[in-house]
Amino acid sequence: MSYQGVIEKYRKYLPVRDETPVITLLEGNTPLIKADNLASSLGVKFGLFLKYEGMNPTGSFKDRGMTVAVSRAKEKGAQAVICASTGNTAASASAYAARAGMRCIVVIPEGAIALGKLSQSLIHNAHVIAISGNFDQALNLVKGIVEKYPVTLVNSLNPDRIEGQKTASFEILDVLGKPPDYQFMPVGNAGNITAYWQGYKEAVSRYTFNVSRLPKMMGFQAEGSAPIVKGHSIDQPRTIATAIRIGNPASWKRAEKARDESGGVIDTVTDEEIIEAYKLLAKTEGIFVEPASAASVAGLKKYIGNGFFHKKEGQRNTAITVVCILTGHGLKDPDCAIKNIEKPRVVKPELSAVVREMAL
Repeated sequence: MSYQGVIEKYRKYLPVRDETPVITLLEGNTPLIKADNLASSLGVKFGLFLKYEGMNPTGSFKDRGMTVAVSRAKEKGAQAVICASTGNTAASASAYAARAGMRCIVVIPEGAIALGKLSQSLIHNAHVIAISGNFDQALNLVKGIVEKYPVTLVNSLNPDRIEGQKTASFEILDVLGKPPDYQFMPVGNAGNITAYWQGYKEAVSRYTFNVSRLPKMMGFQAEGSAPIVKGHSIDQPRTIATAIRIGNPASWKRAEKARDESGGVIDTVTDEEIIEAYKLLAKTEGIFVEPASAASVAGLKKYIGNGFFHKKEGQRNTAITVVCILTGHGLKDPDCAIKNIEKPRVVKPELSAVVREMAL
């Protein structure tokens, strides 16, 4: 049987009805990749897996929630959807709106969205409006618009988004046959950590195996954009990882709840640590991600380095399972790769010159 997308696969766990028009691009079913090379590079022997959400149709995890949000909006008769975005939400909303035959309006912070993501919204014929402000101001604007005009908000404040995104938890459980011990992931607007934790909690009644030990949710914000860690909103968040450059997360309290209920953490990583992890993923596992995705691996590397697993797990260290969430594909932000690689040398079109360069 062919794959049908997250709504059909997990229909009974989602807020859809028989009459709900399913707007899908066959999202979900993303690979959970065993990362032995990365584990070896990090000097650990535990089971390390990478949930590569960049393999969704528009290249990010946002598609999971967007299929539900746009399907439900279509069911209710909406003619248009709207979102504020640093890029991935905009790309996803515009694609699913196009699929549904609906208008899509996107409000973005000027100069703060990677070109790969902006191009997606534009090619899908979204109406993109740039403001001379940040993401948090953009979100406040669209929240005000939906209160006065007949458009549906598809940011993660929309509960249908969270419902769709929780299906990633189900997929991890389907593959592993049990919950991981730890889940490392980026935190920006904080809807994703909220959704995963909701999915794991719902899995207690969904699965027959013992899920009494749910994963500890280990979330990481960029150091220059870490309002949850610092305990206050940030007016001018700064980080190379544009997808998590958010100063006042919409799901702040729910993210803290996920952290506290799971016994996990929300911590910071520097831009330098993010880029190091970004390059390490590509070099060791052949996986190309956008910078924000690498925050999960940067966080893992940081916690391996500070002895966290030895202190927490002791002799059980090698028996634990860790999943890192990779939220978006590297082609979302090709400029970052170009800026962080060594350019190829140019040699004469001669066999001897090429062989010398090969250093064989």
